[in-house]
Amino acid sequence: MIFELNEDQKMIQKMARDFADREVAPVAAELDREHRFPREIVAKMGELGLMGVAIPEEWGGGGFDTVSYIAAMTEISRACASTGVIMSVNNSLYSDPVYKFGNDDQRERFLRPYASGKKLGCFCLSEPGTGSDAAAQSTVAVRDGDSYILNGVKNWITNGNEADAALVFAMTDKEKGNRGGISAFLVEKGTPGFTVGKVEDKLGIRGSSTTQLVFEDCRIPVANRLGEEGEGFKVAMTTLDGGRIGIAAQANGIARAAIEAAVRYADERKAFGQKVHQFQGIQWYIADMATRTDAAELLTYRAAYLKDKKVRHSKESGMAKLFASDNANWVATTALQIFGGYGYVTEYPAERYFRDARITQIYEGTNEIQRLVIANSVVKEIIG
Repeated sequence: MIFELNEDQKMIQKMARDFADREVAPVAAELDREHRFPREIVAKMGELGLMGVAIPEEWGGGGFDTVSYIAAMTEISRACASTGVIMSVNNSLYSDPVYKFGNDDQRERFLRPYASGKKLGCFCLSEPGTGSDAAAQSTVAVRDGDSYILNGVKNWITNGNEADAALVFAMTDKEKGNRGGISAFLVEKGTPGFTVGKVEDKLGIRGSSTTQLVFEDCRIPVANRLGEEGEGFKVAMTTLDGGRIGIAAQANGIARAAIEAAVRYADERKAFGQKVHQFQGIQWYIADMATRTDAAELLTYRAAYLKDKKVRHSKESGMAKLFASDNANWVATTALQIFGGYGYVTEYPAERYFRDARITQIYEGTNEIQRLVIANSVVKEIIG
C-alpha cells in the first residue's frame, strides 16, 4: 500500500494542478453559470495526456498508472467538478474498457484518438426504467448477418452531447439475462438511427452534458462488438469498478476545494474582534474536514493501487466511492456553513461545491448499491 506518490506520480499531479489553477479554475464559475461544455480546455487536456492517463503510449495515452490518473483527476476536479467528470468518463468508462476488451483494430479506431484527446467517448448503461438495476436492459441488439440492429434508449449519459462514440450495452439474448445475455458495442456518432435526445438541466456539474441517447434500427457492424457476445455485463461491471475510483477522486477534489475556500474566507472574515478561524467551533470544523478528506484520499489511492496490481478491487472501489462522496457532501455543507449567508450566494464558490458534490453519491452506482457491494464482500470474507 502506498503512502507517498513516486516521482512520476508527483510530476503528473503537479502538472495537473498547475494546469487546473491556470486554465480551469478561472472559468469554472462561468462554465457552471452558462452550462457551457469546456471544449477548449478538454482539447488542452488531451495535449497534456490527461484524457487517457493510464492508457499505454502506443495507443495514444499517457502511459502512466491508475494512481497517477487519480492524482491528476483530483486536481482537475478541485478546480472544476464538471471538467473532472468529463475527464473521468473518457478515462475510466470509455478508454479503459476499449483497451482491456478491444482487439487491435478496435483500439486503432476507437481508442487511439480518444485516449489522445482528439475525440471524446461516453458510456451507455443506464436506462429510463432501470436505475440501479443494470442487468435489466431493455435496449436490444438483434443479429442480422454481419451486423446487429440496435434499438433502445439510454439515460443519464455524461458527455452524451459531445461524444464521438458511445460504449453501449444491449440485450442480445433475453433468456440468458445478465449471465451471457448482454453484449457491448462501440457506436460512432453519425451512425444512422443514433440520435441525441433530451439534454438535462441539472442541479450541479453543469459544465458537462448529461443526455438521453436514442437508438432506432441502428445498424452496428459485428466488428464493433466489444468482446464476445454475452460478455457485456462482465465488461460493464469491471469498468464500473474502475470508474468508481475516478468518481471518488472527483469527490476528493470537490472536498479539497471547499476546504481551501472555507479556510481562506475564515481568515478574511472577522467577528467579535477576531478572525473567524480563531473560534474553537470553526477550528473543530476545519480539523474534521481535513481529517475526513485525508481518509477519503487514502481509500481512493488504495483502490487505485489494487487496480494497478490487477487485484480484484470491487469492495475497495465501493468503499472509496462511498466514503469520498459522503465526505464531499459533508465537507461542502460544512464549508457553506462557515461562509454563513455569503455561502448561499453565487458570488462565492461554496454553493457550487455544495451543488456539485451531491451527484457523487448517485452516479456510477448509488451509495446504497455501494453498501450492498461492500456488505456482500465482507460476508463472503468472513463466512464464505
